[in-house]
Amino acid sequence: MLTLALLSAGLAAGLLAWWASRWLKHGWEGYRDAFTEEARWRLDEFFVFVDPGQLWLLTVALCAAAVATAYLLSGSVTVALSCGGLGLLLPRWLAGRARHQRLARFDTQLPDALLALAWSLRAGASLPVALRSLMEESQAPLSQEFALLMREQRMGVSLDACLSNLHSRMPTESAGLMCAALRIATRTGGNLADALERIAANLRARLLIHRRIHALTAQGRLQAWVVGALPLVIGLALQRLEPEAMQAMWQTPAGWGVLALIVLLEVAGVWMIRRVMRIEV
Repeated sequence: MLTLALLSAGLAAGLLAWWASRWLKHGWEGYRDAFTEEARWRLDEFFVFVDPGQLWLLTVALCAAAVATAYLLSGSVTVALSCGGLGLLLPRWLAGRARHQRLARFDTQLPDALLALAWSLRAGASLPVALRSLMEESQAPLSQEFALLMREQRMGVSLDACLSNLHSRMPTESAGLMCAALRIATRTGGNLADALERIAANLRARLLIHRRIHALTAQGRLQAWVVGALPLVIGLALQRLEPEAMQAMWQTPAGWGVLALIVLLEVAGVWMIRRVMRIEV
């Protein structure tokens, strides 16, 4: 009877381990495929031609290094695995931040670009010639986007579709206004140069307001970083001064719970401060 019970328990444990391994393998492969697919279109969006598979291997290597370092410092498997999970999420956060900066740079370049386009049209150039001249004289990312627009046109895509594609790649209000003005001008005619100059003036005024708001809220944003960094600095100081007392924080379930609560409250505090400081124009 005891032998049968042991065999049943061993069989159940084996089946559970097999199911868990298949579930983990399926989840890992799904995340890898999603990561490489997102990395592929993110890199294409940034005009960076790198193999997403190599980027995945680099991310896994960095996560493994983070897990090993966290385990050596804390001796906790939970803390080490948490650091590994954060390492897997870090590339997406960095990609989102890079995309936000690219959109902001495009919006900054757009008023001057629209003025240059309007002046070219007033000088008698056609719209394709003016766009080509703007592409050659501008810097990235505006030059990259207009180069892709011109390439699509040479492939036979209509200007309306090219503008829609540009707006989908750069989903900002400024890009939408520019695309709408060009689309209306190509359909109905009218003085496109005047429309572009008015849009450029409005966008320049909005940028000026944004910069003033950014300057006025700089102290609040700095407070968010100070609030986020202060517990970390205090923790490192206590680890240096009282390492024995801090071992309970790193190696006991109660300490792990306190650490999780600290991280949660820190993230909530930084998010609330930055939310208050974010003013839409």
